[in-house]
Amino acid sequence: MMMSALSAAALAVALQSPFDTFKSEFRAEAIREGIPAKVYDREMASAKALPVVLERDSNQPEFSRPLWNYLDSAVSDRRVADGRAALEDARVKIEVIADEYGVDSEIIGAIWGLESSYGTILGTNDIVSALATLGATGRRQSFGREQLIAALKILANDYAAREELRGSWAGAMGQTQFIPTTYLAYAIDYNLDGRRDLWKDLEDVFASTANYLRRSGYVEGQPWGLEVALPDGFDYSVADGTRRPVVEWIRAGIKGAAAPLPDAVDLDLQAKLLVPAGAQGPAFLTFENYEAILKYNRSTAYALGVGLLSNRLAGSDAGLVNPWPRGDRPLSRDERKALQEALNARGYSVGAVDGIIGARTRGALRSWQAANGFPADGYASARVLSQLTGQ
Repeated sequence: MMMSALSAAALAVALQSPFDTFKSEFRAEAIREGIPAKVYDREMASAKALPVVLERDSNQPEFSRPLWNYLDSAVSDRRVADGRAALEDARVKIEVIADEYGVDSEIIGAIWGLESSYGTILGTNDIVSALATLGATGRRQSFGREQLIAALKILANDYAAREELRGSWAGAMGQTQFIPTTYLAYAIDYNLDGRRDLWKDLEDVFASTANYLRRSGYVEGQPWGLEVALPDGFDYSVADGTRRPVVEWIRAGIKGAAAPLPDAVDLDLQAKLLVPAGAQGPAFLTFENYEAILKYNRSTAYALGVGLLSNRLAGSDAGLVNPWPRGDRPLSRDERKALQEALNARGYSVGAVDGIIGARTRGALRSWQAANGFPADGYASARVLSQLTGQ
């Protein structure tokens, strides 16, 4: 629920004292980290506590958003059409940079599309104020302080002007949403105009994004992933991070969902099996480039969104062969705890009941599923919880 005007005002008042204390006390740390005192004093003088930052950081929804709902938006027909038009307009720039860095232009384009709708939505929050708010109070103080130091270094080195440092409530900025430490590590002044401009200069935007991906392990000429079909009775335990050559997955009975695997990919490539919605949803073999995308954003939904959107931007209008289990839904935190408690009660130990579906919980769930005649995919959903509790 969004804050009312009164509660927003009350939060702003409550924030002001710790915010002012933080600005005063953090000065010495910033100077130790190499920020000139005059830069700190100048930039922090205008920094303001932003109640919306703490609201967004702490206001977690009770239910997780289903993966397929996210992908419906990430790979919508509108986003695909807008992306194809944006890439055509920038075709010369992005193709030259893609070739130079060995990163597919459609992957760069997909990140561009998901992060800022192809440069049309960059965020309006003052980055220094947002990061100072996170650094002053709340659950992400270490992150906020580290990123604030990096933002001040950007300003101290004249890489960008203060009015340009606008972005998300969490400090991401520019057309492909780099946080300040990522900016310092990977941003590129591609056209050598003296600025690493991720806000207005598409050459810098594309080169910086490509540089990030390449240095994260992106391999030129390889796919990010392929949809596959699994045989009946498949052992889903091997979907928990096991890396094997494609030829071994074929021997295990896996086939390409849309085309034979030998026609689609080098059989010696190492791949992991991803089954993000369990046995009832689509399955994918993923490669090193998928891992590089994950380093950009550690979210399965995001990485799949980038991969699937890149396919569409490359000209494919084919959707997934196997549908998502839209009649099911992810579990809330309380429901995840209930699932863990039920497994423990039945002798399938998950250890501590913490609401986190990790490897131990998935293993326990698989054991219970196998013993009770269900596909042992270890996927925790409302349907599985109902089966487990007999409701």
